[in-house]
Amino acid sequence: MPNQQTAIRVRGLRKSYRDVVAVDRIDLDVATGEIVALLGPNGAGKTTVTEILEGFRSRDAGELSVLGADPDTGGAAWRDRIGIVLQKSGDFELITVEEVLRQFARYYRRPRDVDEVLDAVGLTDKRRTRTGLLSGGQRRRLDVGLGILGNPELLFLDEPTTGFDPEVRRQFWDLVGSLRDDGTTILLTTHYLEEAEHLADRVAVVHQGRLVAVDTPARLGGRQSARAAVGWTDADGPHELLVDDPTRTVLDLAARFGGEVPELTVSRPTLEDVYLSMIELSTTEGAQS
Repeated sequence: MPNQQTAIRVRGLRKSYRDVVAVDRIDLDVATGEIVALLGPNGAGKTTVTEILEGFRSRDAGELSVLGADPDTGGAAWRDRIGIVLQKSGDFELITVEEVLRQFARYYRRPRDVDEVLDAVGLTDKRRTRTGLLSGGQRRRLDVGLGILGNPELLFLDEPTTGFDPEVRRQFWDLVGSLRDDGTTILLTTHYLEEAEHLADRVAVVHQGRLVAVDTPARLGGRQSARAAVGWTDADGPHELLVDDPTRTVLDLAARFGGEVPELTVSRPTLEDVYLSMIELSTTEGAQS
């Protein structure tokens, strides 16, 4: 991306497990301060890509730069600059939420305030609760708290809001937005398309180990120029037209009805529509190759 420092640079990334290709020649850039969401079905390769970038998993081939270092050789100073929220983390059954956070805060040079983190992930009222007594959703919030505790420059979020109720999920979105406003770069994997659309500057669709498309949520798959569905109802029942110029169609309908158009709707393909279409097309092409 021109005129912007690149936080993550991936070229030709490959990873196989025996005869199964998990990641197949992926190229991706993530600019400093950008939020990129990786989308794809289970087994698409999202978590493998993320774990390689985090330095948790080796690669078979490819060139990588994460905050200017190769993840395979990044040392303690490099790790201090990144935050990680895994799908699953270690167990701390017998100590309290606050004790976990204060212990981990000692591992960082400039940790966030523990009280601030508790509030951000909605666990202030559980600060003295042993982690073994937390619900699944509450435990996931603690995982997120540990990920942001070190005030990272680059944050990896792997399905971060799984188990969150809608209110806490939106509070977390606000937190992610504030991190981005402070300059934090974020690579996010999620199954919630609404989450990707709300948070991400760009989305990258991964399927069968390959990068299918990368674009803004509004432009992915030509979404911004796709034909619009215009619907209305008259004495003959409901109607719908797919048109290239919905404004003209609505004006024509308004003239026809002499004003308000009964049960008027205008919609373009949602991010989910485009995403599912891409996955279906990629599956078909993969079967033919």
